[in-house]
Amino acid sequence: MPPRADSEPSVAVADALPDFADAFPFERFNAMQSEALPALLERDDNVVVSAPTASGKTALAELAICKTLAAGGTALFLAPLRALTNEKEREWERFEDMGYSVYVVTGERDLNPRRAERADILVMTPEKADSATRKHDSHRYAFITDVDCCVIDEVHLLDSDRRGAVLEVTVSRLRRLCDPRVVALSATMPNIDDVADWLDAPAETTFAFGDDYRPVPLNADVKTYSHGENAFADKYRRLYRALDLTEPHIREEGQALVFVSSRQDTVQAAKKARDELAERDVPIGARGDYDFHNDAADLGNDTLRQSVLDGVGFHHAGLAREDKNRVEDWFKEGKIQLLFSTSTLAWGVNLPARCVVIRDTKLHDPLEGEVDMSPLDILQMLGRAGRPGYDDMGYAWVVCDRSDADKYRRLLRDGKEIESRLAGELDAHLNAEIALGTIRDVDDVMAWLRTTFYFARAQSAPDEYAAGSDLRERVSHTLSELVADGFVEQDGLHVEPTRLGHLASKFYLRLDTARRFADLAERCEAQAERGATTPIEPEDLLTAVAGATEFDSVSARSDEQDAVAAVLGEADADLDAGQRKVLAILKAGMTGTTPTELKSDAWVIRQNALRLLAALRAFLDDLAPARAANLACRVEARVEHGISADAVGLTAIDGVGSGRAGKLAAEGLRTPADVVEAGVDGLVRAGLSEGVAEQVLSNARELPVVDLDWGAFPAAIAAGDNEMREVTVTNAGGAARAGLRVTVNGREMTAKPSYLGEATLPVAVFGADTDELTYTVEVTFPDLPLPPVTEQRTVRVD
Repeated sequence: MPPRADSEPSVAVADALPDFADAFPFERFNAMQSEALPALLERDDNVVVSAPTASGKTALAELAICKTLAAGGTALFLAPLRALTNEKEREWERFEDMGYSVYVVTGERDLNPRRAERADILVMTPEKADSATRKHDSHRYAFITDVDCCVIDEVHLLDSDRRGAVLEVTVSRLRRLCDPRVVALSATMPNIDDVADWLDAPAETTFAFGDDYRPVPLNADVKTYSHGENAFADKYRRLYRALDLTEPHIREEGQALVFVSSRQDTVQAAKKARDELAERDVPIGARGDYDFHNDAADLGNDTLRQSVLDGVGFHHAGLAREDKNRVEDWFKEGKIQLLFSTSTLAWGVNLPARCVVIRDTKLHDPLEGEVDMSPLDILQMLGRAGRPGYDDMGYAWVVCDRSDADKYRRLLRDGKEIESRLAGELDAHLNAEIALGTIRDVDDVMAWLRTTFYFARAQSAPDEYAAGSDLRERVSHTLSELVADGFVEQDGLHVEPTRLGHLASKFYLRLDTARRFADLAERCEAQAERGATTPIEPEDLLTAVAGATEFDSVSARSDEQDAVAAVLGEADADLDAGQRKVLAILKAGMTGTTPTELKSDAWVIRQNALRLLAALRAFLDDLAPARAANLACRVEARVEHGISADAVGLTAIDGVGSGRAGKLAAEGLRTPADVVEAGVDGLVRAGLSEGVAEQVLSNARELPVVDLDWGAFPAAIAAGDNEMREVTVTNAGGAARAGLRVTVNGREMTAKPSYLGEATLPVAVFGADTDELTYTVEVTFPDLPLPPVTEQRTVRVD
């Protein structure tokens, strides 16, 4: 039975946690926090709490953390967004002040294993925790097995299309690795018992706090608009509808938060709203605040600087951190009365407003095309309405087309049950567990499945999920497909991963993509064995990536298709329009000439493509000749830096990106060896400062410098004679992994890997039935974007 808001008096922080009173920014816990407090502090069971947005769930996380710290343990906080991990780092400086270490582990920072191991509080996203648990037996990530308590913030992200399955399998894996106490926190979810069942939380520590625990009552509704044929004009129809809803609150010196679909829309909506509010003669207090005008001069974004002076701001992930911080502070202080934002703000910073309007219920996703905004995002955003201590009521509206109105009214009335998203990715995650060794036989497969939310949800909703024997049959079928496709080997009941299965798991690939990459690598190997001089071209690599399953949902608008045709011409007609768009973005990006029509999606597509190119390079490195991996490395560097093929080797030098590489290449310096030969003076003449030139030169000397000594190699040989000669490959620079290859008249004689050093290659010189023999020695570096080093000698057959 759900607890009542008045069932417990509030508890003083100093009474409940005298040693941690400074860890909380208030003196008394509210009614919701006080109700859950005994379960968190007096028991060791797992805890699941569902409570309205802004009701104070963060303090519950901190209570669990304090209990863990008091026992000398390590707490892990799983935050839904990277931006929120950074916010927690700042917010939890108060734990640092008390002598505890807080360490944020994200993909944007180099991991310090020593700091992670010594941390009292770890903060991670589900994706980073997934990576850490997959690598738990390595020295760098061994710390993850020492977690004593795992707090899952916003556990309803289990229902996220893209991220839900990752969160689900990560928590299940963590529980198998070290069985920490789990505290799961969520906005309101109707099926909280399913989550509690998954986490083995008893009824005594499962709490479903209703709307009576909201600090400010919420009035939420749906408003419709009449749309036309023009999507651009529809945006402004919805904007005017949103301004109609927010205007009364702004006139009463209240604040409004309007969510739109993209970063660009926040800027354009703010510009239009400023003009419209002035036209409507809506009073804005910031206009006469001269001190605020002086403070606004410090903003880095010119458009934002002009906008906030009229009390209208915008907030998105692309703003500089300093500008975002100022916008957040000014909104909290009431200096900004109308704020336009993307949905990420709803999951991160606590910025409540009297009035919240969702202007856009659909958004353009570079990888998915036009999609409906997630119901989770909708509810999260609406939950921001109502400022505790300031407002008696919060007002929230969804602005949508009439055809969608009933759908959103049902969402507001009934909420959203949390579903598992594992079924759609079952093959990839099952493969990952086999690759990790957590599943070793057929019985382990069902044992693993029983640890998932997918299994728990299937028990309560068998009609929607394949339950019982059907579930077992589905998993058995998935395992059989993994075996048939070469990801898993099965011997009786025993299962183990193949090399392909390991690679797919390591790079988080969809299995169709992994198979596609393996096929290309195997084709390269077969062509090399047949003596093909150029087994693959850059185009082959880019086409393999553009056609990856990860890009299946990319769409191309009509204006984009014209731009794609300008880049590709009529080539690659076997790809669909979305895949051709990806290919065009990659090809244009290699030279830094992306057409304007493709730029809005280019960054996201390019970042995903770089991850896939890195994976493809690993497949080629493992399954094909070294020169194939080296080509992939050079293509990857060109896509990343937008640089020509003849200068891409410069990006191997630490500290040289597209800008510096362009300067050096313009002066005829195309390789690290050219940089070393030019010296500091030559680099300064090329446009580098002396200090930068010294560092670039030092870094260039750490790269390999190859010298080939052909020894007493003959110029001629008599027909029918045979001689054995040796070619010595010497590296005078930094050691590196290399592939060495000798061909004669294009046919491969010798190929072997080496860690240069020095290596000796035996070469058979034979008087064949031909006029002359051309011997080629090739040295390639599969890990570096350096062009291959090749030399030739011609032997006349007399």
